[in-house]
Amino acid sequence: MPLQKMQPKLVAAALALHQKVAANFLPTAIKFHYIFNLRDLSNIFQGLLFSTPDCLKTPVDLVRLWLHEAERVYGDKLVDEEDQYSFKKVMADISKASFQEINEELMFAKPNIYCHFAQGMDESKYMPVTSWASLSNLLGEALDSYNEVNAAMNLVLFEDAVSHICRISRILESPRGNALLVGVGGSGKQSLARLAAHISNLSVFQITLRKGYGIPDLKLDLASQYIKAAVKNIPGVFLMTDSQVAEESFLVVINDFLASGEVPGLFQDNDLETIIGSMRPQVKSLGLEDTKENCWKLFIEKVRRQLKVVLCFSPVGSTLRVRARRFPAVVNCTAIDWFHEWPEDALVSVSSRFLEETPDIEPEVKASISQFMSFVHTSSKEMSKTYLAVERRYNYTTPKTFLEQIKLYQNLLADKRSMLSGSIDRLEKGLMKLRSTASQVDDLKAMLAVQEIELKQKNEDTDKLIHVVGVETEKVSKEKAIADEEELKVEAINKMVAEKQRACASDLAEAEVVLSAAREALDTLNKYNLTELKSFGAPPPEVVNVMAAVLILTAENGKIPKDKSWTAGKVKIGKADTFLASLKNYDGENIPEACLKAFEPYRNDPSFNPEFIKSKSTAAAGLCSWCLNMVRFYEVHCTVKPKRQAVADADAELAEAQARLSKIKSKIVALNQNLATLTAQFEKATAEKIKCQQEADETNKVINLANRLVGGLASENVRWAESVEDLREQEKTLCGDVLLVSAFVSYIGYFTKKYRAELLEKHWVPFLQGQSVPIPITPDLDPLSLLTDSADVAAWNNQGLPSDRTSTENAAILCSTQRWPLLVDAQLQGGKWIKNKFGEDLKIVRLGQKRYLDIIAQAVSEGQTLLIEDIGETIEAVLDPLLGRTFKGRYIRIGDKEVEYNQQFRLILHTRCFNPHYKPEVQAQCTLINFLVTREGLEDQLLAAVVARERPDLEALKASLTKSQNEFKIKLKELEDSLLARLSAAGGDFLRDTALVENLEITKRTAKEIEEKVKEAKVTEVQINVARENYRPAAERASLLYFILSDLCKINPIYQFSLKAFNGVFEKAIQRAVPSDDTRERVINLTDQITFSVYVYTAQGLFERDKLIFLAQVAFQVLALKKEVNPAELDFLLRFPSKTGVTSPVDFLPNQNWGAVKALSEMEEFTSLENDIESSAKRWKRFVEMEAPENEVLPMDWKNKSALQKLCVLRCLRPDRMTYAIRKFVEEKMGSKYVKGRSIDFSEVYKESSPSSPMFFILSPGVDPLKDVEALGTRLGFTIDNGKIHNVSLGQGQEVVAEHAMEVAAAEGHWVILQNIHLVARWLGTLEKLVEHHSLESHPEYRLFMSAEPAPSPETHIIPQGLLDNSIKITSEPPTGMRANLHGALDLFNQETLEQCSKESEFRCILFALCYFHAAVAERRRFGTQGWNRSYPFNNGDLTVSVNVLQNYLEANAKVPWDDLRYLFGEIMYGGHITDDWDRRLCRTYLSEYVQPEMLDGEVILAPGFMIPPRMDYEAYHQYIDDNLPGESPHLYGLHPNAEMGFLTVTSDRLFRTVLELQPKESEAAGGSGVSREEQVKAVLDEIIQQLPDPFNMEEMMGKAKEKTPYTVVALQECERMNILTNEIRRSLKELDLGLQGELTITSEMEELSNALFYDSVPESWTRYAYPSLLSLANWYADLLLRIRELEVWSTDFVLPATVWLAGFFNPQSFLTAIMQSTARKKQWPLDKMCLAADVTKKTREEITFPPREGSYVHGLFMEGARWDVPSGSIADARMKELTPEMPVILLRAIPVDRMDTINVYECPVYKTRTRGPTYVWTFNLKTKEKAAKWVLAGVALLLEA
Repeated sequence: MPLQKMQPKLVAAALALHQKVAANFLPTAIKFHYIFNLRDLSNIFQGLLFSTPDCLKTPVDLVRLWLHEAERVYGDKLVDEEDQYSFKKVMADISKASFQEINEELMFAKPNIYCHFAQGMDESKYMPVTSWASLSNLLGEALDSYNEVNAAMNLVLFEDAVSHICRISRILESPRGNALLVGVGGSGKQSLARLAAHISNLSVFQITLRKGYGIPDLKLDLASQYIKAAVKNIPGVFLMTDSQVAEESFLVVINDFLASGEVPGLFQDNDLETIIGSMRPQVKSLGLEDTKENCWKLFIEKVRRQLKVVLCFSPVGSTLRVRARRFPAVVNCTAIDWFHEWPEDALVSVSSRFLEETPDIEPEVKASISQFMSFVHTSSKEMSKTYLAVERRYNYTTPKTFLEQIKLYQNLLADKRSMLSGSIDRLEKGLMKLRSTASQVDDLKAMLAVQEIELKQKNEDTDKLIHVVGVETEKVSKEKAIADEEELKVEAINKMVAEKQRACASDLAEAEVVLSAAREALDTLNKYNLTELKSFGAPPPEVVNVMAAVLILTAENGKIPKDKSWTAGKVKIGKADTFLASLKNYDGENIPEACLKAFEPYRNDPSFNPEFIKSKSTAAAGLCSWCLNMVRFYEVHCTVKPKRQAVADADAELAEAQARLSKIKSKIVALNQNLATLTAQFEKATAEKIKCQQEADETNKVINLANRLVGGLASENVRWAESVEDLREQEKTLCGDVLLVSAFVSYIGYFTKKYRAELLEKHWVPFLQGQSVPIPITPDLDPLSLLTDSADVAAWNNQGLPSDRTSTENAAILCSTQRWPLLVDAQLQGGKWIKNKFGEDLKIVRLGQKRYLDIIAQAVSEGQTLLIEDIGETIEAVLDPLLGRTFKGRYIRIGDKEVEYNQQFRLILHTRCFNPHYKPEVQAQCTLINFLVTREGLEDQLLAAVVARERPDLEALKASLTKSQNEFKIKLKELEDSLLARLSAAGGDFLRDTALVENLEITKRTAKEIEEKVKEAKVTEVQINVARENYRPAAERASLLYFILSDLCKINPIYQFSLKAFNGVFEKAIQRAVPSDDTRERVINLTDQITFSVYVYTAQGLFERDKLIFLAQVAFQVLALKKEVNPAELDFLLRFPSKTGVTSPVDFLPNQNWGAVKALSEMEEFTSLENDIESSAKRWKRFVEMEAPENEVLPMDWKNKSALQKLCVLRCLRPDRMTYAIRKFVEEKMGSKYVKGRSIDFSEVYKESSPSSPMFFILSPGVDPLKDVEALGTRLGFTIDNGKIHNVSLGQGQEVVAEHAMEVAAAEGHWVILQNIHLVARWLGTLEKLVEHHSLESHPEYRLFMSAEPAPSPETHIIPQGLLDNSIKITSEPPTGMRANLHGALDLFNQETLEQCSKESEFRCILFALCYFHAAVAERRRFGTQGWNRSYPFNNGDLTVSVNVLQNYLEANAKVPWDDLRYLFGEIMYGGHITDDWDRRLCRTYLSEYVQPEMLDGEVILAPGFMIPPRMDYEAYHQYIDDNLPGESPHLYGLHPNAEMGFLTVTSDRLFRTVLELQPKESEAAGGSGVSREEQVKAVLDEIIQQLPDPFNMEEMMGKAKEKTPYTVVALQECERMNILTNEIRRSLKELDLGLQGELTITSEMEELSNALFYDSVPESWTRYAYPSLLSLANWYADLLLRIRELEVWSTDFVLPATVWLAGFFNPQSFLTAIMQSTARKKQWPLDKMCLAADVTKKTREEITFPPREGSYVHGLFMEGARWDVPSGSIADARMKELTPEMPVILLRAIPVDRMDTINVYECPVYKTRTRGPTYVWTFNLKTKEKAAKWVLAGVALLLEA
């Protein structure tokens, strides 16, 4: 069979291909997985074994299958197109060579894809795909079936996606096929993996992250998948993405699973039993013994077969590379499918597929739109690369971004189209209605004529009726008059009757009272008491009288009985009942006159009183009362009777009158009825007449309206017709307009203004214009015009949005984007605007705050707008479903709960990071919006602020203009809308709608007004803008200053300044500026005041050493802004390049300075400098040797040079004077007030503070700034004692105290001092939130003071930006200079101190010496390492404790214990700080010089010209200092004046280096030469690599070095270390080179290396393997090459050179030890009893031609602090300006310790560099004719590097 014959060829071809791939594709940092081994080869054959006889029928089939498998195994791993192209070429070449007999066309026919579903989803056979179309159809069906059962995926199956599905499917069908899908977020890895799994009938499982999800949860999830796969026999896929790796340790579990299937601790014991139990039957069925091992083995085997792992990871950054190294199985045990950037055709294909559904666009235009969308994506990607290179900002474009662009385009297009068609429809309806008006006018006129005839007839009929009604009305009026008169009479009678009735009624009431009293009296009587009365034999006379009265009153007919005795009375009572009844029925109205008369005497009798009689008899009292009341009743009745009669008469009269009245009224009613009938007829006639009149009027009005309409028709008709035309035009260009706008919204948000403009104007618009089938688009379209209108913008500005163009674009993008906006907003301008825009409706949350997930969940379910503030560079994985909008039906998972998603929900993310690096996954889900303030943007904002202050009239006018124009536009739009709505809605008879016509007229009038006002406004706006522009210089300066301020954190991260704080300073500066009526002068004053205010505000928070850096930067930038600086000159000054390897021809300039002169002479303005210095050496020497050359003019014609050019020359000649020169330069350019020393008045600074502006003290050793706070507090009534100051010194456990103090203080208006906040790193985040919280709504007197030490390095800086941003920062530094320090030391004591010791003169003398000592050791720090090897925090406490000890010892001892005192001061009080032995020696030497017995006689000289003072008073000591202390000079500390030069040179180098690093990117890029930064770096890189020699061949050298002498060993060690260093240099530079070419991602290490090359400094990654050095990169590299050359010479034959360059060693100590070792071997001396003797010869290196017999000559040493005097052979004072003179050759010999010369020698330390301290090498004893103490104080040392 021909197929079998193919076998050897195929195997040979496969092996050849494997070898070629392994050799050609080598691993690098980014291609770390390019490791091709036998596993890959076996995978190819595994793939071949998928085939069936149906699949392989001819040799071509077999070769094609092999080609396919090779491409899958090798090709799918390759990361870029270049590698893929190379691979395909290699594969094609090998195929052609191996299978020559096969037709090439057949062999390489496309597509060459094999998959298990080529025959259909149901038939799993590994077969080739016939065509792309059939494959797409198959996958389309698969997608449909997937979408039926799962959450729908809207995938576009373009070729690339189809290929990936086939690849993933192939991996999943392979035995143990696990996949690693690598691609940026949004590439579709997950979606395609899900579809491939569905095709293979695999269920997909993904972990769900929630808060606290960890390894145990992951194991639980994985265990359930194990059981599902092996026990339940359900195959599945375990899908994991980058974001689900919440902890790197998750990958340990995944790694174990991939490698072996065994994950430790996955199951509990009881689970294991269950598993093994379920496996037993299956094991038996396989014919194996059912042991636990066999069961477990089968279980794991089944899991590995049934459960597939698919990892979806991103290649961005180094994460994947690191993971591959730490978890090898992730790469080794998976098949890799690398998702590349979507190719052009994929982008076009996807957009075309989506655009198919978009209606109303021509097919050929659709093709152009697809191409444009694709171009936008690729051009944004390219621009992002530039953005990263120049601005160091990461912006990613992912496939998801592209899909979002399409989606946004479709939605926007649909919205805008429906709006347009709605508008057109309304306008057309309006036009149609208006046109029908004219034709209706004639009909209306005819109708009006008919109405007028009818109206005339009606008028006549009505007039007749009016007459009849008049007559009848007259009748009624007469009758009514009569009736009225009668009515008045009746009323009078009525009144009289009522009056009489009222009078009668009151009398009747009185009678009734009396009668009832009589009745009540009777009620007291009864049978019994009457009987009792009757029984009285001889009653009292009063009772008899009562009875007599009764008899009188009851006498019949008035006949009074004669017998009124008791007996008669008893008879009268008779039967009690009858008697009582007679009394009750007594007729009180008719009592006879005789009876009354007879009763009168009784009535008048005082004893005739019921009360009185009651005592005698109750019955008698009752009878008495009856009598009296009855008579009273009668009397009243007599009065009432006539009145009653009168009332009765009046009633009769009234009745008669009323009868008369009703008769008249009934007559009137009849008349009225008649009148009403007539009136009704009249009204009807009148109504008809009016109606007729109205109809006529209405018709008239309508005609009038119609005429007005017809009149207005012309202009309105034209305007609306034009509008319709415009809208139709817009409709035509809509697809293009929206296209540009959607590209703008999707891609442009994170770019700054410059890049936005470049993308739009130089890329997108030209592309649109140059298309073969043009897309219709509005010419010069501004994307903003489609996204928003001026009314919106005005509203946004009112809500706090800055008014510059970029901010408006940002706001428009935020309001239009469909992804979640993510604001990069370090200055919080965007956040402020959003909070104002959404107001109360906005929910604000910070990740990590209490219950934040609940707040988010609530916002999602209630459809609120949610702002997540202050997110970091990574967003918690728990929010992934929300960011990615991963829905399950209507629900979304947040944390561990499912929440119903409300479509109204809106998420806004916000970060304060200045330059965050968000991964592509996040950028795919969010629209990044760059809200960072830009120079131009800030300038515009500040201009508005200046003008608002300076010319409120202008700003108010501008604001009102904008407002009124916006209102006009809104009003006009409302009128137009209302008019069109009415017209559209109006029926046929719309002419009668007056409001409509009036609206039309108002609209016209308003339109006209607006037109005029717009014209006016335009003129006014031009005038305003001209006037505003006058103030631009002030805004421009302020903006520049803010950006300089924000760069200061590069010097020290504690220098942080917020825009809010800056604005405050800016506002105050405007108020303080000197007024002037002349605008130009006022602007100059403003600019100056702003600059100075910002300087003062900033300088108070800067260390002294950084103030000049800040000033220099301000001066250079201000001059650059004014175009008064030549960039090339500034670049030279800052960079200070120097030619290496040159020899100075003049004795007053060292070689390095001459190298700088040569470099400067290459510039145009300085060409003759080199020659002038050489030819006029004397004049130049005189200039160079001046004490302050910066104050003098340059020699010769150079005196005419500019200030900057003078600086350049001066830096070459006297680098040590540059700090003074810069100070003078600043004074000259900006004014003397900037360089005057200013002390901070704390009370003034306090006035600037507020509850929201805390004060932040940046601490220095030995200074306590909080004394100022306490002193001010005392003045203002805040003290610790009265509880108004809470002073908390932070440390362990003090956080709670601080929190409580802040809470109380904020509420009650106290002060809080938080000291040393840097000690509580973990609490600082909480503190930041507390400070922010208390800054709002606190008591106005609340103040917060914080203090912290600055971090020693930027990496260790921990203080949050939020704390520093808005704080007023104040630095406090100890005084400088001997005079200030000495006065300061004395100030710690007083006259009392001087008098407190009994040995007064000794005490005073030593105390003064101690003060001087204290001042000297403290101020000596200023001289860097020549002062002290290490910096020590000597403080005032050391001095005060020393003085206490002094007093105690003097009191306790008879004699002064000099040695004890020196020991205590030098070793304990001050020595306690000291860690370096040489510094300890220095401290001891100072004390031995200052504190000695001779001082008591005044013989001790503290400094040249300054003797120890005699015994004085306290004030006299201060006076003595002022009078006698020499001027500030290194001599005061025992140092040589050169020490200051060295220290000043280092300071000025640091100044220039820092200012160079602060230069803006643009000027850096220019570098003064028009060469980009990258090109400069590349040039340096190429030069270094070119000169770098090959490594030493260690094996060869080992072979040469037969005898391993100590010297040989040193040489070999040095060569080995040199190899390590040069290998690292070579490796890192090659990696950077690839990075610069774009082949590697630029890592932070590469960026650091690139910066170092640019700034000419040695990269840190090299110094790790190198030797200590302070040289610049160019000099360091030249030095390195010299070292290599030296080693090359030595290692050729390993013979010791005549003189050894000691500085050329990595480890000089090893060589010095080798000298001792070789002598020890030679002389058999014990090594530990030997030392080195250093004999300084009188020869130079060139004069030594062969090595000494014993020991070694060494050269290349330099002396600092003194010089070697060759004639006298001893140390001597240094010459001025000779900082590190070279030593002659030194002979180093090993000698026994006891022979060491110790008399007249100075033990001189040898250091590698000026850093001293840790670079200590050895000690050489050098001859001296002066006291060694002099050289100790002078800090004399030998250095290996000058």
